[in-house]
Amino acid sequence: MEYELCCEIFNSCSRNQMRDITFQTVETSDPETYVRGIEAQAKIIREDLKDGSVIVHTDTAGLLKRYTFSPI
Repeated sequence: MEYELCCEIFNSCSRNQMRDITFQTVETSDPETYVRGIEAQAKIIREDLKDGSVIVHTDTAGLLKRYTFSPI
């Protein structure tokens, strides 16, 4: 399935609270497996939304990211 992927990196620096955000188009049958391929050491929490979107939250040694997969 093809998704628009939005990756948000949450900055913990007290002087820079802006999130780094990237967008790309990806094809995957399982968004969680896709993220595990990128973030092998991360703790992962998955959310499946009613609209078909999948949100994967990661925590790698305190670095928090949110991957939002929206079906195209």
